[in-house]
Amino acid sequence: MKILVTGAAGFIGFHVAKILSEEGHRVIGLDNVNDYYDVNLKYGRLEKLGVSRTNAEQYGLTTTSSLFPDLSFIRISLEDRVQLECIFEKEKFDVVCHLAAQAGVRYSLENPHAYIQSNIEGFMNILECCRYHQISHLVYASSSSVYGLNKKIPFESSDRTDRPASLYAATKKSNELMAHTYSHLFGLPSTGLRFFTVYGPWGRPDMALFIFTKAILSGKPIEVFNLGEMARDFTYIDDICEGVIKILKDPLQKRKENGELYKIYNIGNSRPVKLMDFIQAIERALEMEASKELMPMQPGDVQATWANVDHLIRDYGYQPHTPIQVGVQRFIEWYKSYYRI
Repeated sequence: MKILVTGAAGFIGFHVAKILSEEGHRVIGLDNVNDYYDVNLKYGRLEKLGVSRTNAEQYGLTTTSSLFPDLSFIRISLEDRVQLECIFEKEKFDVVCHLAAQAGVRYSLENPHAYIQSNIEGFMNILECCRYHQISHLVYASSSSVYGLNKKIPFESSDRTDRPASLYAATKKSNELMAHTYSHLFGLPSTGLRFFTVYGPWGRPDMALFIFTKAILSGKPIEVFNLGEMARDFTYIDDICEGVIKILKDPLQKRKENGELYKIYNIGNSRPVKLMDFIQAIERALEMEASKELMPMQPGDVQATWANVDHLIRDYGYQPHTPIQVGVQRFIEWYKSYYRI
């Protein structure tokens, strides 16, 4: 297939683009490489895809990978509607894997406009391009944050999601509603994936695993919010990619026959881990003990997440299998190698 992967310099997008390329698909990766976090990490991911930083820094330039002859990268912003339409017109994609977004719950309190521009306007442009260029399937990233103040766990895809606790969550719920509208009005097959706390090598520096590891190695205390009384459905990157790619490959025949053009799935580990147990796994992998500062809950945060993935298991045979100890150990090994510790 010929597949567009947005957010190709991002954590999940990089891994998905790499696996698809290794499988022999034609992949076009897009990313604006913004400075929300260290751009060196983003360019490092692109270099692993065979895209040099010199070329990747040039806006609008199409660069063919030196490692994967069927992978190309273009640096553009999804808000650039004219440029995006030109890419769709030229490349004639089969499917779109939309993973680009302004990420981060806490940052949405500081810079809300970035979320509207990227997550709403950018997603709108993706939908319009899919509509007018006969895209057979749009797979896009939603988030577990849409469950917001929902107290019922595990979270099920049918649960109410109308009480977001952050603007980031509100934009992700908006994406789901927008996709539903395009599926209903224009027959665009779409699948939204509610990701649950993805972690692993090449992960984001604003996520807990990265923050805790850096602090512990630097001899600094880590901030443990809600006095440690939190739990997250941590999901290893390989398990996430397995689910995403299975869905991308689906010809959707059964769904089309049943009139199910629009679907939402939880994609997580379905095994929530207590925050203190997560920290303990990091300490064991580092063979160092963390100094902990117990803090109150942060604005926009929730106490627990837990994914019910029964529908994904039923429809795609999705089965996450990476234990937290194994996933954390792999991240620590990558972190030490990347930062030469």
